[in-house]
Amino acid sequence: MDGIVTEVAVGVKRGSDELLSGSVLSSPNSNMSGMVVTANGNDSKKFKGEDKMDGAPSRVLHIRKLPGEVTETEVIALGLPFGKVTNILMLKGKNQAFLELATEEAAITMVNYYSAVTPHLRNQPIYIQYSNHKELKTDNTLNQRAQVVLQAVTAVQTANTPLSGTTVSESAVTPAQSPVLRIIIDNMYYPVTLDVLHQIFSKFGAVLKIITFTKNNQFQALLQYGDPVNAQQAKLALDGQNIYNACCTLRIDFSKLVNLNVKYNNDKSRDYTRPDLPSGDGQPALDPAIAAAFAKETSLLGLPVAAVPGALSPLAIPNAAAAAAAAAAGRVGMPGVSAGGNTVLLVSNLNEEMVTPQSLFTLFGVYGDVQRVKILYNKKDSALIQMADGNQSQLAMNHLNGQKMYGKIIRVTLSKHQTVQLPREGLDDQGLTKDFGNSPLHRFKKPGSKNFQNIFPPSATLHLSNIPPSVAEEDLRTLFANTGGTVKAFKFFQRDHKMALLQMATVEEAIQALIDLHNYNLGENHHLRVSFSKSTI
Repeated sequence: MDGIVTEVAVGVKRGSDELLSGSVLSSPNSNMSGMVVTANGNDSKKFKGEDKMDGAPSRVLHIRKLPGEVTETEVIALGLPFGKVTNILMLKGKNQAFLELATEEAAITMVNYYSAVTPHLRNQPIYIQYSNHKELKTDNTLNQRAQVVLQAVTAVQTANTPLSGTTVSESAVTPAQSPVLRIIIDNMYYPVTLDVLHQIFSKFGAVLKIITFTKNNQFQALLQYGDPVNAQQAKLALDGQNIYNACCTLRIDFSKLVNLNVKYNNDKSRDYTRPDLPSGDGQPALDPAIAAAFAKETSLLGLPVAAVPGALSPLAIPNAAAAAAAAAAGRVGMPGVSAGGNTVLLVSNLNEEMVTPQSLFTLFGVYGDVQRVKILYNKKDSALIQMADGNQSQLAMNHLNGQKMYGKIIRVTLSKHQTVQLPREGLDDQGLTKDFGNSPLHRFKKPGSKNFQNIFPPSATLHLSNIPPSVAEEDLRTLFANTGGTVKAFKFFQRDHKMALLQMATVEEAIQALIDLHNYNLGENHHLRVSFSKSTI
């Protein structure tokens, strides 16, 4: 795999790349072990002698190309499945980190594993190689946050260390915790299935049972491990992480229950220790082929399930397992694994007098980055819309099927087409096909964009932003009334007059106003941004 180094070739700049401001690195040369290394480059000469160490295994690993916003917990989690992590040093400015494991064997296992499976953090490939340094000493004042995280992890690991052949009792994890976790999914814009949860949480130990349910309009789950220590490790590593880019955030705490009673094995609940349970309620039981696909994925390279490390936030789930999870649920929520391979939507019952590729681009663009739109030449009340991925097509279909656009209730289904074809060069198709691939108006191009957190079903209340100071409430009321609807209410945000809520009389009027006025030029180089709001005024 590119960039994964098992036997590291001699690097020209290797020694100086590893110089960390304000840290103390203990090297094999005893006279250097107490030397403070600074990042001004002058001291790097003293380290040149170490270049011959390249390629030699070390329990200190050098991790490069980290995404900017990555956390210590995510880096530590890379090493957890291979053994105890004893130190960490983050170089935020250089997008690098050093991770020290308790033993050289653990480090070798980790490097070998990641030479076969490219590690990802937040959807970006990262690179792991042996460091020149045999030990990592860090100045606690400079590295405080990392040390706090590490101590929390160490507390968990210490509780799980076998002492003379026996495991420390559960009470050593203070306070004694339940093996059952309660999981709440926030910002759930893509479906999360029981199998996806199993795939993620299995990385920290054997998952025995899962029950999923909806409470207070939130998707929740109870998940039981064989050992409370595994539950604690999973909570530590996963709480607050996103399953997918900028959404589906895991909120995890310990349940008061210590044992789950599962009656049925279906897509809502599962007892992995009892494959004989009925599926109940007419739910399909887990397809044996899918079960086999999971077993195959999780035993990658012969590692036990718990040793398949997770790239966290978003939690990378191997594609075959993802596809299996999706198949089990009958729908998909995986970046890169499109819904049944389907990114193209068929929209029918359109008002053919009014509809244009641009109006469809604007409306469907609320739920994903529309790549191409084709209004059908022989059936102008229907159109094909190609989204950037299967999640987005699923999202648009869920939110827009059955909504009213230009006076007609539109139908949105997945198309059998894989792509939308552009017309042959020189052929005039009367502007019915449009390529929006390079549009500057895509809302979801930037990973982590706030737009991911503001995806709501069509509603009568619109959220307006990017309003210049010179534009008053009256101007906006008039503007929106001109789209043919009635403005029922208006409110500027108290702290920020660049934003406002505006309520139309009906959802259909709000849809019309969004199509007409999203990206409307308000002057002073301010283009109005319009989206649906979950609030009411």
